[in-house]
Amino acid sequence: MADEFPPAAAPGDTADWHKYYRPKSVAWWASVTPLILGVILAVAQAFGWAPVIHIIDTFAPGMGPAVLVNLGLFGIGLRGAIK
Repeated sequence: MADEFPPAAAPGDTADWHKYYRPKSVAWWASVTPLILGVILAVAQAFGWAPVIHIIDTFAPGMGPAVLVNLGLFGIGLRGAIK
């Protein structure tokens, strides 16, 4: 299908990123959310945005940006490996 998004990989294509990008999947969103929160938390800490830090700490108490980013990357990678 020519207008398929994400485009299907050609046989032997090593750039098989489409198996990791599935925005219609709840599991994908459950993995992307901590990844995005980790990036936002790192930026918020760098610029001193205390309200944003407090809101994210409410949803993920005691987790730093590195933990959240790694948790998201792990979930995306695990889902891609299983599927």
